[in-house]
Amino acid sequence: MGVGTIINVVAVLVGGGIGTLIGARLPEGIRTTAMSAIGIVTLLVGVQNFLETDNPLVPLVAAVLGLIVGEFVGIERGLTKLGDSLERRFSRGESPVSRAFVTTSLLFCVGPLTIIGSLEDGLTGDYELLALKSALDFAAAITFASVLGWGVLLSAGTVLLVQGGLTFGARFIEPVITEAMISAATATGGVLIFGLGLVLLELREVRVANMLPALLFAPLIVAASPLWPL
Repeated sequence: MGVGTIINVVAVLVGGGIGTLIGARLPEGIRTTAMSAIGIVTLLVGVQNFLETDNPLVPLVAAVLGLIVGEFVGIERGLTKLGDSLERRFSRGESPVSRAFVTTSLLFCVGPLTIIGSLEDGLTGDYELLALKSALDFAAAITFASVLGWGVLLSAGTVLLVQGGLTFGARFIEPVITEAMISAATATGGVLIFGLGLVLLELREVRVANMLPALLFAPLIVAASPLWPL
């Protein structure tokens, strides 16, 4: 139990390290074009995840509630301060660490492979889905780190916390979690990922990190849905 998460963390670290080395040698024009391509693909991933739900009201309500809580707590501000502090200490002017960290953390931790794979690993020890996800994240880490910089490496810590938590808490979560709750969390994650795409394309500044609590609200809304017509 937990082998799948370890493989995934290593894949992100190795892929991010390779991407950071490659990116340092890329001309600025290529980096700019690659950023645009990443932004477009991020938008499409967000749309794909959003279509996981049959009821768009659930991710909408979850996103609004999550944003209210996130704004009150100041998640975006805290992550930005952390990223800026790390950048001042270790960076030489590369892409903002906080943006790389938040972007890849969401992409690597939101989706059915994360939830279902972690639950299977925790319940049966079968990490086949997480191994598949690790291969995908490895390729994505190379791409994102080559453009966004070494901040992508920090998302390995998020993968460890999120997937590790789901894996070791699987026996407690499995009796209550349903397919509808997973779909709602995935669709809500799609909203956040779409917002990241807008940020990467510099179309609109969306405080995506402040919407992170929405990922908790979405399954709770589904669980409470028998109480009201949603």
